[in-house]
Amino acid sequence: MAGRPGHVDLTAPWKRQKPAPEVEAEAGLVVEEAATGFCGAVTRVEKTPLGLTVTLEDRFGKLRVFPLEPRGFLIDGEAVTLVRPRAGGAGGAGGATARITASGSLAVADQRARVALPSRIYVEGRHDAELVERVWGDDLRVEGVVVEYLEGVDDLPAIVAEFAPGPGRRLGVLVDHLVPGSKESRIAAQVTGEHVLVVGHPFIDIWAAVKPAAVGIPGWPEVPRDEEWKRGVCARLGWPDDPPAAWRRIRGAVTSYRDLEPALLGRVEELIDFVTAP
Repeated sequence: MAGRPGHVDLTAPWKRQKPAPEVEAEAGLVVEEAATGFCGAVTRVEKTPLGLTVTLEDRFGKLRVFPLEPRGFLIDGEAVTLVRPRAGGAGGAGGATARITASGSLAVADQRARVALPSRIYVEGRHDAELVERVWGDDLRVEGVVVEYLEGVDDLPAIVAEFAPGPGRRLGVLVDHLVPGSKESRIAAQVTGEHVLVVGHPFIDIWAAVKPAAVGIPGWPEVPRDEEWKRGVCARLGWPDDPPAAWRRIRGAVTSYRDLEPALLGRVEELIDFVTAP
């Protein structure tokens, strides 16, 4: 056994297993159990006669309980050791714990932002760009991905032509309200290709991709099509008729991926994967 007096470890350095970073099992953290592949969000950590266990809930509402074992879970495909959350968010369990970014990824320690890649992600408007930065900003800087906004998709074919996508120069585009038969879907079909990926979410505006509970409202109100949506939302929620102030309120309520709807989360992750692919 390693560490025994007189014992010499002849294992090649590259074969020695590195210690896994410790991550606090906070409620809502999404992990994969390494042995079974079960993926779910942490709902509770408790002490049992068999030791500490964590309960995970998958997207179908199924619950499973697993022991908190070293290297027992994966985040972004990387092995981690889950530890009991620190009381009041302070303290520790066995040393320093890894930081989780707002997107739910493992933060890269002491990592400077990379030089920007030729590839880009375009989103429709400034609010979209601010929301992506708020949740995925750490990840994007590590990957060297720049997000720009278009102010609408009507000119997207000309913008794509000017960008001149090709090998090593990919373009990902996030479109609001991308539903079959819409103007947006027809424009997307014109530009989609090997080096251009256009994805969309079903929300009429990026505001509605924020979970109502995060903003403290029962739901996003219905607004007639002939009425400006943002002002209609403010009126029906009893907020001042000031969309910029309303956006600051909504944006401020978003602290992590948990505050966004899955329909947006998946699309942004898809774009990041596309533009960073070798």
